[in-house]
Amino acid sequence: MSGRGNSSTTEDRSKDFRRLLLAWYDANARDLPWRQGHDPYRVWISEIMLQQTRVAAVIEHYHEFLRRFPTVQRLARAHQPSVLAAWSGLGYYRRARMLHAAAKVIAMERGGRFPQSSREWLELPGIGRYTASAIASIAFGEPVAVVDGNVERVLQRFSGQRLSGEQFWKTAEELLDHQRPGDFNQAMMELGAMVCTPRAPGCLMCPVVELCATRGEMPASGKMQRQHKREIHYGLQIRDGHIFLVQRPTDSTLMASMWELPELRRPEKVGPPLLTVRHSITVTDYTVRVWTLNRARNGRGKWFSDSSLSKIPLTGLTRKILRKAGISPAANPQSRN
Repeated sequence: MSGRGNSSTTEDRSKDFRRLLLAWYDANARDLPWRQGHDPYRVWISEIMLQQTRVAAVIEHYHEFLRRFPTVQRLARAHQPSVLAAWSGLGYYRRARMLHAAAKVIAMERGGRFPQSSREWLELPGIGRYTASAIASIAFGEPVAVVDGNVERVLQRFSGQRLSGEQFWKTAEELLDHQRPGDFNQAMMELGAMVCTPRAPGCLMCPVVELCATRGEMPASGKMQRQHKREIHYGLQIRDGHIFLVQRPTDSTLMASMWELPELRRPEKVGPPLLTVRHSITVTDYTVRVWTLNRARNGRGKWFSDSSLSKIPLTGLTRKILRKAGISPAANPQSRN
């Protein structure tokens, strides 16, 4: 990797980094459910769930998803709405659709055999370079590095250089421990998530602080993307214990086929709203006003009982609104952290 001094010094520094990082990981790794073994199915499910989602939220859904679909064959045979319902609350539903599509390939075209190399994983729907490398290294011990946001931050601070694109992957490959690639990759991500954080990194607790070129002092580059604010309105109608919902178009670019409360373009503002919630998606902060409806405004909708809500794919915002209204659509037995 790029570093100070001659190549021998650089390699010695890399060896020390591997040794110190893995010793720290062995002693401090979080006890996460997908780390209980190297089952490729469980590793794959966790890696897809962890994309752009907090670990705490994934833990809540991980057990329930595996309860519903304990094997790749069960997942492949499932109807897509039931897969989306189990995914409900994790967001970015394209991940669930691609997961379902890839399960069908594994179960039906590969006879239930999982790919063992990152190159083979890349051939499946919804699998990119990071995910392929993560699964292959953790489940099968392939000596390939991973690069995500946490790893990028560790690499830049450790090297003291502004890296970009392929430089990240090259640097990560040079640092990789070939004897324990899966553990090393998880240790790198763990270090970035728990110690080498974006703000106020815990350098005093860092196992490789003496080797780090910046010790957390590399100035941030670029500007924060400005958050946009928007107000939207939804109607809640309850009749005999049933809630009226509408389904998003199947060709929608966002959350296709998911069920939600009807959006009100021009709400009848008679008195205050029933409730108000805040909701953020990427760079937009929404103020969501929910109004009581006396009659359905959209003939395309359907009535659902409280007990059936856990069986249909609801948008994350709808779940949030229903919980605040005292109607719980959650199917999971685990408590929310």
